[in-house]
Amino acid sequence: MTERLSYTHGTGTTALLGDTIGANLDRTVARWPEREALVDVPSGRRWTYAAFAADVDELASALVAAGVDKGDRVGIWAVNCPEWVLVQYATARVGAVMVNINPAYRTHEVEFVLNQSGVRLLFASLSHKSSDYRAMVEQVRGRCPRLRETVYIGDPGWEAFLRRATPGAPYAELSCDDPINIQYTSGTTGFPKGATLSHHNILNNGYFVGESIAYTEQDRICIPVPFYHCFGMVMGNLAATSHGACMVIPAPSFDPQATLEAVQQERCTSLYGVPTMFIAELNLPGFAGYDLTSLRTGIMAGSPCPVEVMKRVVAEMHMEQVSICYGMTETSPVSLQTRMEDDLEHRTGTVGRVLPHIEVKIVDPATGATLPRGTAGELCTRGYSVMLGYWDEPEKTAEAVDPGRWMHTGDLATMREDGYVEIVGRIKDMIIRGGENVYPREIEEFLYGHPKIRDVQVVGVAHEKYGEEVLACVIPGDPADPPTLEDLRAFCEGRLAHYKIPSRLRILDAFPMTVSGKVRKIELRETYAR
Repeated sequence: MTERLSYTHGTGTTALLGDTIGANLDRTVARWPEREALVDVPSGRRWTYAAFAADVDELASALVAAGVDKGDRVGIWAVNCPEWVLVQYATARVGAVMVNINPAYRTHEVEFVLNQSGVRLLFASLSHKSSDYRAMVEQVRGRCPRLRETVYIGDPGWEAFLRRATPGAPYAELSCDDPINIQYTSGTTGFPKGATLSHHNILNNGYFVGESIAYTEQDRICIPVPFYHCFGMVMGNLAATSHGACMVIPAPSFDPQATLEAVQQERCTSLYGVPTMFIAELNLPGFAGYDLTSLRTGIMAGSPCPVEVMKRVVAEMHMEQVSICYGMTETSPVSLQTRMEDDLEHRTGTVGRVLPHIEVKIVDPATGATLPRGTAGELCTRGYSVMLGYWDEPEKTAEAVDPGRWMHTGDLATMREDGYVEIVGRIKDMIIRGGENVYPREIEEFLYGHPKIRDVQVVGVAHEKYGEEVLACVIPGDPADPPTLEDLRAFCEGRLAHYKIPSRLRILDAFPMTVSGKVRKIELRETYAR
């Protein structure tokens, strides 16, 4: 008897949506104009679907009046707020390509993204915590020749921009396959790559993720995860608007107390987060005093969920139908998801089974041959969800997406007999710190600019709270005067996102090498794991 191969495809009775995001929103507004679409808990602002669509159209009209054409790139560098959501749907309405910029980025990173994608108009927060976005934009503006205008959210300039709107102005004719979004994923080559996604990619992915947890117009989704990630803007916003559900913003960035207060106040039925977020909520003083009985479901993604955490989420947060998702930005993002009826073992031991209209296989990384079930290999996925490509980087696209249109994830996985998939490791040296993907090469390239560093290797080592932390192994230029950890952190401060800044340092004379002259990163990790 031949062995069953590690290949599966998602079947379903529901067809793919052929809409653009704007047309899909119109359909929802026509069905449920008076249902709540968006609630911003910090400011108390609320939108029905009719009011939300009107504000989206006003902003879309202002974009056209500002000279934004179909295909132009419009950046959004902001924390979670209603304006972020309005920009998402308004750019989709006019066919502009929204470029998501991580609010944690600093000047070095934002300058690269603005120039690589060719952003002509930027929407930005004024400030958040230690970030002064206006000051940072001023620093880089002269080095970003295609950036013509910046509009600050919460500034009189936002209202002035809206006043440009001309009601009835025609929009460009759009196709569901048009690029609509660029999301930057850190690359091993030292700089992020812009995964380019279409209406068809992200609208369908949001819709089918929502279908998997039975969303209807009765659902209210608490979204404490960042909008600049697919987790927030696709699994959150697009899952909501494609089902007539309500998007609830608990805070500008994650705050466990604000999240639980929002669930209680707004009677949310669904809550999102990475495992560390749920752990923070469960361990909040006074947790037991919150009324979370409105919850029935939610999504946990980003890293594996510990069994004890899942037990508490189900029992104490009333999320009996909570779902685990696996994906990557390049696949819009979700390929695999647990279902509402799955038992505890499947929710904690696997990342689920394939979604409708998507294919998954596990291959030998060396030969590309599909492996028997139960054998570890590289996870690959194909279907409507695979990105159009990396923005303006055909060679890097070809490295990730093969001629058969299979996206190679770089993750090592096994497929069980029942089609559920377990992630067992990573082919690449990616570090996952608190749900954020950190690629060592990018940090290494940056640290090479430090005057006291001759050579540097960055690896991830275990951390109790964040899963992994960033360790820099440094060969100093002058052994008598090596850099300190404080030197490194000061060099990175304000130029690299906080989660990429090394929290540990080792000064070495040499790196362990392979016979062919490559650094043995695995040996560095093992040696300094403690």
